[in-house]
Amino acid sequence: MRRVSIFGSTGSIGQNTIDLIKRAPNEYQVVALSGAQNIARLARDAKDLRAEVAITADPTRLGDLRAALAGSGIEACAGAQALDDAASRPTDWVMSAIVGAAGLAPGLKALEQGASLALANKESMVCAGALVKATAQKHSARILPVDSEHSAVFQALIGEDIKAVERIIITASGGAFRDWPMEKLASATPAQAATHPNWDMGQRITIDSASMFNKALEVIETREFFEVDPAIIEVLVHPQSMIHALVGFNDGALMAHVGPPDMRHAIGFALHWPERRKLPVERLDLAALSHLTFRDPDETRWPALRLARAVMAEGGHTGAVFNAAKERALDHFIAGRIGFMQMAEVVEEALTQLSAKCSLTNAEMTLDSVLAIDHLARNTADAIIAKL
Repeated sequence: MRRVSIFGSTGSIGQNTIDLIKRAPNEYQVVALSGAQNIARLARDAKDLRAEVAITADPTRLGDLRAALAGSGIEACAGAQALDDAASRPTDWVMSAIVGAAGLAPGLKALEQGASLALANKESMVCAGALVKATAQKHSARILPVDSEHSAVFQALIGEDIKAVERIIITASGGAFRDWPMEKLASATPAQAATHPNWDMGQRITIDSASMFNKALEVIETREFFEVDPAIIEVLVHPQSMIHALVGFNDGALMAHVGPPDMRHAIGFALHWPERRKLPVERLDLAALSHLTFRDPDETRWPALRLARAVMAEGGHTGAVFNAAKERALDHFIAGRIGFMQMAEVVEEALTQLSAKCSLTNAEMTLDSVLAIDHLARNTADAIIAKL
């Protein structure tokens, strides 16, 4: 029986992971589940799966979690240290689905135990790709991609030589505003941005899809995960979200991963790896699809993609600045303090200021250094926003 933990269990990735685990309950022993505000769901899942421990990221909700778990025998904990402690428990497989930079430390702890880390937390690779990979190598742990795009690339590369790859194309739906006129974007509201045409995701990642910041993070993650030249990474807008990625080889062939917009495919592939097992996902009727369309992304509409190229060119701790500034800009957009297009302006200005002020590329990368840069970048973004 495999010991598994799910960090970020109450979100869409976590819930899809739980769905798959519940379909084969005799194969898994659940060690830890974590969430934030949805205490009822966290407690329900912990009891259903007979988890050893449930953790809320919010220390003020510990009393609620303990009450919800009363009589179950399940340990209730709260806060960042509790997350790290839970990730340090012996485990075979860990789903890292905490949103944002907060997922980095628990992911590193899991790798230190030699666990296979199913990585849905793309921010870990963006902020600290070199550190994450070094930790996995040191402890003989495996990192498995869970983003649909990176899972698609990973699958297309099975049995292939990475040296024969000359293109990696990741697709983007374009989000809620892909067909909006440019002049309308400045007045877009958080509610409008949080409605995705294809995927069922949380508020933050759905807004990031509309701004293409999610895809910008994925471009950087592609570079870090597969260690390829950034110049070969391409983005295509593909409104149907049926082709998740394509890999082009030096003989001109393109390998495409085609499937419905259902995260259980990528999650299931990581959960069962190296096997490929039957999954409860839709089987495509290609004749019924009628047509698939593609177009190049407009970097005037989506400046986040241009900024991702700059981050990859500079390297080092620049990714941590990019992500932290993005997270704060998103916070302020959701709160109604800045406009939709101002998010990219804030991130670009934070990158400019901190690149001039700090040694982002020369400093040794440690968890402490990444967290320090993250904190500085958040404060810088807040200061920039205060002046807008």
